[in-house]
Order: sequence, then structure tokens, then C-alpha cells
Amino acid sequence: MGLGAFHRSHQAWFTHRAPDAAEWGIASFTGRRPHAATTLAAQDSLFTLVERGSEDDRFEVIGSIAEAVDGADTTRLAQLLAAPTTAIVTLTVTEAVYEQIDTHSPLSRLLHGLDARRAAGAGPIAVVSCDNLAANGRVAHATVLRIAERVSPALVAWISENVSFVSTSVDRITPRTSMQDRTLVAARCGYRDDSPVVAEPFASWILCGEFPAGRPSWENAGAEFVEDIEPFENRKLWFLNGAHSLMAYAGQLREHTTVADAFADPVCRDAVESFWNEAARHLPHPELNVPEYRQALAERFANQRIAHSLAQIAADGTTKLRMRSIPVLRAELAAGRTGLATARVLAAWMDFVSSGVQIQDPLAGALREVETPGGHTGTADLLRLVDAPLANDTLTVQRIFELRGTLTGP
Repeated sequence: MGLGAFHRSHQAWFTHRAPDAAEWGIASFTGRRPHAATTLAAQDSLFTLVERGSEDDRFEVIGSIAEAVDGADTTRLAQLLAAPTTAIVTLTVTEAVYEQIDTHSPLSRLLHGLDARRAAGAGPIAVVSCDNLAANGRVAHATVLRIAERVSPALVAWISENVSFVSTSVDRITPRTSMQDRTLVAARCGYRDDSPVVAEPFASWILCGEFPAGRPSWENAGAEFVEDIEPFENRKLWFLNGAHSLMAYAGQLREHTTVADAFADPVCRDAVESFWNEAARHLPHPELNVPEYRQALAERFANQRIAHSLAQIAADGTTKLRMRSIPVLRAELAAGRTGLATARVLAAWMDFVSSGVQIQDPLAGALREVETPGGHTGTADLLRLVDAPLANDTLTVQRIFELRGTLTGP
């Protein structure tokens, strides 16, 4: 569920690369609009992955998607989930969806399909969240159960006994595809592809959980299976996603448009490095290889050939910052430190949402209602939308207020 560029550069790519790929096929459902499915279906669900390195591009046709479907087609979703040959549902639906429990949300559609599976007696299944949430499997489990409680106790019981929820950490920078990318594929490959995907060479998939109906041998395609995923989740959420959010807000305030441009700005890079220093204190496990991961990130961010849009990253800040910066700030405060560098991330976000730009956020209405957002009271009101208890911490609010404006300007 979630037929976007990231799903195709990540789960579809890992499945295509698995040695037993011929035994598996993916039915990919769109989220809000049918266009991606219509376009992909017209070319037999084949697409080109353009692996964009710092020097050149590599082209690979991905064939693991067997069917591209409009997400509104809940009848087809129910048919597939009711089939005993269906073993896994992956979710790539963005963080904000997990806060929605209305009848039209993707997770409500998933529940409809799971109910069809229960009625058909099709056996157990794994649900695999691939969104940037800490403990995303547990969050998906809790959200699905919360929706199921509105339907029937029998469905709740069946899910508890038959559905495993796998947590993952996913990582591959995948910018929006441009018309120039489509033209490039035609020129370099000699065929027309209306649905190519561009991604960096780096790809990581770390999983933790059970697959009661089986799975592709993703480990032979580079995926990693672990017993405790939380440290790996935090490493990715804080180092990659946290830095992305910081650059999305500070970078745009400083008139940059891409991650590479923002990272090349000494002011933005110093802010990122300082934030990483604070985050590293709370990732002590040697197996995380934090220094190496950090160095690799710096090289990835500096890839000027990856046009990763800051405006794309900036969306849904109230949801993302709760996972990407608040845990680090809380850990720093608990250790008796100021968390200055992490507070600067929040200050940059506040300056951004107060700058008059159009905000894409589940709390956009509440953000617009904050009076005098640049003032001390406005700082507390904005912080309350991300973490209410911290908004009552006078020293933290004062610290963020004093950091406002320090990352603005070209």
C-alpha cells in the first residue's frame, strides 16, 4: 500500500534483487490518486530505476511489481488479502496517516482487507510498516486495532492472533522524478518510460518481526534482520531524517532549494554537525557504527546530482519533529545539558512556519492560528503543537526563543 517513488526504489527494488524474486510478485496500490497506477499499468508495471551516483547514472529495469492498482479499488484489495497466497502487506503511506482513523484512510482500507482475509479463513499474514516512525510496527498495530475496535471484537481478536506487525528502518534518498529524468531514460536506454524512479546508490532495509506466511529472501539482496530495531531506527530518524528536517527549514530560509545546496552552506552544515554531536551521545551501541554512518551521510548529502527538494521534506513538520528531534532534546535535558543544537532545529522550524510560506501539515490550521508566532508566547504555542509538556518548560521555551532567527538569511 503506497505506490510512490520510495516504495519502488526500496521494497520493489529489494524484492527484484532477491534470488527467489521469480516466486513473488507485488500488487502495489496508490494512496490518494490513481495516476501512478494508471501510468505504471500501461507499461506492464515495469519501470526504470535510475541509480544516481556522484559521477554517473546506472539504469535497471525493475520487474517485481505484478499489478499496479488504484488505491480506491477496495474490492481488489480485499480479493488479494483474502487469497492464501498473499503473505505480506507493506505500508509506505507517510507518517501522518497513522494519526488518521477515519473510514477513508489507507489503514481503514487495510482493515477492510484483513476482515476479508478473516472471513475467507486465509490464514496469517505480516504487515510491514516502511514509514519513518519509531517502532513503526507497533504504531501500525495499535492504529489498526484502534480502528478495528469500531468494527467488531471478533476482528480485533483475529488480528491479535493472525497478523504480525513488523518494524523496519528504511533508508534510500529518492527525490521526485522530473521530465528531464524521463528524457534521460529515453536517450540512454532507447525506450520510453513514463514512470522512472531516481534514487541514490545507497539503500538500507532493517527489519524486526515475524513473517508467518513466508517472505522473499531479502537478506540476500542486502536487507538486514535484527532482534532489536530501536537503536537502528533512532540512528536513521535522528541522523538522516533529523538533519533533513533541519536543512528543509533553515535551508529554505537561507534561499536554498535542495539538500545538497543546504549542506554546502557552512551555516547549515555547522548546525547539522552540532545536532549530530548531540544525537550521537544517545546512540552508544558499537554495532551502530555511528562515525561511519555519519561520514557516509555527509557524502550522500553532498551528492549534487541528487536534487532532493527541501520543500518536499518540509511537509508535515509537527508529525516529523516529534520523532526526529524531540527525543534527542528530551535525552539531552534528562542528562542535565541544554540541548542547544537540537533546540535550534525547532527554532528553524518555527521561523519557517512563521515566514508566511504555505504550510502542508496535519495541524496547518492550528499553526495559522498562533498569534504573534515570532514572539515568546508564540514560541511556546508552536512548541505545544509538537510537544505539549516541553512547552511548559520555561527554560526550554526561552532557549528556543533566543535561537529564533539565528539560521535565517542568505
